[in-house]
Amino acid sequence: MLVVGIAGGTGSGKTTVVRKLIENLPEGMAVQLPLDSYYHDSSHVPPEDRQKINFDHPDAFDWPLLCEHLNLLQEGKAIEQPVYDFLTCTRQPETTHLEPKEIILIEGILGLYHKELREQMNLKVFVDADSDERLLRVIKRDIVKRGRTVEAVMKRYTEVLKPMHLQFIEPTKSYADLIIPRGGKNQVAIDILTKYIMGKGV
Repeated sequence: MLVVGIAGGTGSGKTTVVRKLIENLPEGMAVQLPLDSYYHDSSHVPPEDRQKINFDHPDAFDWPLLCEHLNLLQEGKAIEQPVYDFLTCTRQPETTHLEPKEIILIEGILGLYHKELREQMNLKVFVDADSDERLLRVIKRDIVKRGRTVEAVMKRYTEVLKPMHLQFIEPTKSYADLIIPRGGKNQVAIDILTKYIMGKGV
């Protein structure tokens, strides 16, 4: 079993890299643990205050549950992965059933941040992209998928995303074994990553 951590700034192309990687691998070989599924439940917070939650701070994540799920998968046991709704900022009653696979992909902005999690990874990847390009992707995603206005996205980028990126996300690049510039557009890097994983004999 191979554990691969894939981190990078918001809008850097992490999800695209993971999607292409899974497409390149034999069907059914990989299971994905996105950090976006492991945000703390905010149903106890008044709805008008939920948009104020800093989702780019390490404290927003349920690290113990993620580590527990990783351990269970490594033991060959299935897990019930949480489902998080970004429109309501709450963890949903339903879960996603995941069976253990030969490759575990842990993906998220702070995928390389947590020490206990990082120490269980066989390969650590940081997906890099120009800050302007990341901003454009964030604007498009947050308007379409999260119901935010352009003004709200820009305010959040200035006050939260950018400072959190510089404080918490960018420094984790130093832990990476492989840095992928140009995000999901870098097919050569994705192909190299695929060959490396396949070459480990999984």
